Amino acid sequence: MVFMGDETIKAVKNFNISTEKTDEKLIKAMAMVKLSSCKTNHELGYLNDQIYQAIYDICMQFIDGKNHELIVVDPYQGGAGTSINMNFNEAIAYLASNLSDTKIDPIIHVNLHQSTNDVFPTAVKVAVLLHLKDLESSIAELQEAFQSKETEFKDVIKIGRTQLMDAVPMTLGMEFGAYAEAISRDRWRIFKCRERIKTVNLGGTAIGTGLGAPREYILKVNEELKRVSGLPISRSENMIDNTQNLDVFVEVSGIIKAMAVNLLKISNDLRLLASGPDGGFAEIELPKLQKGSSIMPGKVNPVIPEAVGQIAMQVICNDNLVAMLAGAGQLELNQFFPLAAHTLLKSLLLLTRGTHIFAFKCVKDIKANADRCMQHLLQSKSIATYLLPVLGYENIEKIITKAVAEGKTVSETIISMGFMTKNQLDELLEPQNMYKLGYTKEDYKV
Repeated sequence: MVFMGDETIKAVKNFNISTEKTDEKLIKAMAMVKLSSCKTNHELGYLNDQIYQAIYDICMQFIDGKNHELIVVDPYQGGAGTSINMNFNEAIAYLASNLSDTKIDPIIHVNLHQSTNDVFPTAVKVAVLLHLKDLESSIAELQEAFQSKETEFKDVIKIGRTQLMDAVPMTLGMEFGAYAEAISRDRWRIFKCRERIKTVNLGGTAIGTGLGAPREYILKVNEELKRVSGLPISRSENMIDNTQNLDVFVEVSGIIKAMAVNLLKISNDLRLLASGPDGGFAEIELPKLQKGSSIMPGKVNPVIPEAVGQIAMQVICNDNLVAMLAGAGQLELNQFFPLAAHTLLKSLLLLTRGTHIFAFKCVKDIKANADRCMQHLLQSKSIATYLLPVLGYENIEKIITKAVAEGKTVSETIISMGFMTKNQLDELLEPQNMYKLGYTKEDYKV
């Protein structure tokens, strides 16, 4: 049976709302904060050796992934995080008391010189930073996967499309290169957004004034947390602002929403390019991972892009929720912070895991259907637009009209009308010509 202290029992009864659990990185971050406070209080003489060592050892267990089952309070809770803070205080005190055979009090010892209002926001920021490190790694994997396909598909000629209608020739490598570029911007934005979240209010206690905490503790505890976490955190210059305002969380949420938008667009593109395989585009082939139907034999669905699209839409919606929660705070503390934290951390976890599977279960094993790409290009009337500089608008109009009337391709009509030979046309459609920026007169000598 899981141990629960008195305040934890009250919170569990009061907030029997969801079946969701506290984010694992937030549990570790809370332990880092408690450990840093404990160590600072010991160094300053506020905790004796025995109590310090017991609390320290239990906090390290939490950081190492142990005892997480003791954090049982529902993420949907009132009190701006007091319930989860007390859940931690009581769990640590219980385990530390058993470890040391000394009575360790959750408030007097574990929560010494702390308030929920500086502990919880600081822990959330540490958890966000830990998630961002993981997200940076997974987004780098996805960028590299698209860049690899950009190189692999550089010679696959296809028709580009606007408004889902035929446009002008390009290469499949160009298409994947655009995806890689979009993801690279996301990678940079996510790397830079760490700067927005690294200042914390630990030591500010109830509203950011530091009331109830020794000055020497306030000056030391953040440096200790920086050492324990290995993160570039620092004490805020204005801890009252840092306690009451959540706009930095909204900013991070907005940055990862931009990534979700790119993932939604790209995942939908891949589904469309792979559609068919007989009645759709079928210009690429996605990895075949599982049955697509319980009634249609041989059907395979684009399950990974579908999952990634759903993750993206969830993150986009979560961003709106974080913004509303941040804006609804009042005076010196945001009463809705627990849900804002839970929502943002959930978005970060979804994006990290979703991006990883997108890279390794989908993008890296995509195959090009070069023959189908060329078939679509040659059948398209829009290929004529590519020849405007050499044949002129009026001639192109005649070619298209004749091609439509006779049911022939534009390329066949161009050759039959004597405007170009097959070799000349083939030469113009060489992959390297797609990569030229604009044209010169030399490009269209026939």
